[in-house]
Amino acid sequence: MRTGFIPILLAAAVLPALSQTQAPTIPPLPKDPHAMFEAAAPFYDFTDPSMKPWHLKATYRLYDEKGNATEQGTYEYWWASPSVHRSSWTRPSAAHTDWHISESQRAYLATGESLNFFEYKLQTAWFSPLPSAEELNEQGVRLQVEERKLFVNGDKSPCIMVVPDMPAQNALLQPAPMGLFPTYCFDPGRPILRAETSFGTLAMQFNDFVGVQGRFLPRKIDIFEGRRPILSAKVDAVTFISPSDPAFTPAPEAKVARIPMTKTPDGKAIPVKNVAVSAGVAVGMLISKVQPEYPREAKDAHITGTVVLKALIGRDGSIEDLRVVQAPAASLAVSALLAVSRWRYRPYLLNGEPVDVDTTINVIYSMGG
Repeated sequence: MRTGFIPILLAAAVLPALSQTQAPTIPPLPKDPHAMFEAAAPFYDFTDPSMKPWHLKATYRLYDEKGNATEQGTYEYWWASPSVHRSSWTRPSAAHTDWHISESQRAYLATGESLNFFEYKLQTAWFSPLPSAEELNEQGVRLQVEERKLFVNGDKSPCIMVVPDMPAQNALLQPAPMGLFPTYCFDPGRPILRAETSFGTLAMQFNDFVGVQGRFLPRKIDIFEGRRPILSAKVDAVTFISPSDPAFTPAPEAKVARIPMTKTPDGKAIPVKNVAVSAGVAVGMLISKVQPEYPREAKDAHITGTVVLKALIGRDGSIEDLRVVQAPAASLAVSALLAVSRWRYRPYLLNGEPVDVDTTINVIYSMGG
């Protein structure tokens, strides 16, 4: 299983097909790791209210467990404001659309099989690939910087690894091998994210950048597990649209849900984005489970223990986001992540409406299992 990064071949550019967008002025990349993320963040902020309404259309290809190409799909994203936008995935065996109608209303329509985790991951990769400020400031998290040779021309890229608080693992690995934990690699000297890797085997590369209203948008994204491709995607077009575009109106058959509201200490009503539920409650919601494979190298080394993941379960019961919090070994982290990404849950209802759920999932590995 390959543990290095995938070579990156293309430099940032503005394509003629997207000439209506503007290439951002690129500042130099700072040396401090926190400052690197801060410098890059404005160029990946696709929720800025000052942006003009726009539409992205892309095609993507899925691959099976042997790396063979399977279905091809279309992904589209329409944006009018932070509270009004739409996402659609369509392929022969599945179709899924989410409409954000307002701060307090959403709608969705799904047919066929559920989307897989990496299809949801594609949206994150395009519009919010950097770790959040909360993730970077969690207690026990440290940032480890190292320059790695990612480019065929010999240039080295600064890579930042976000090392979580895993006492047993960290006691043995000071410093940890780069790429073991979530690692973000930037273009040499510029705050452009070029690759992300984690647990020595999962990798994502970003290529062929275009400028979209002062932001960086990779036209090509590839996701790998070792040498095996999982998903590849390419932007076909980015266009400006009207804020009253019909795409923002939910289909008649779509399920419209009212987002629960809560109040801030000063009495202001704000939407509840996600509902936190315990690991025990999440177990009771589970309706389809893929058993993780026990990696041979972990078995041979008699490595046991629990992989702890933070998960976002969507309103349709699909896993939309996963993050490893703790793991006895990198191979077990990858095994758990790939299996849990295919789990399905019963939608969680709040006041009769399905809502997104934040929870913790524990995957236990024992030699007797």
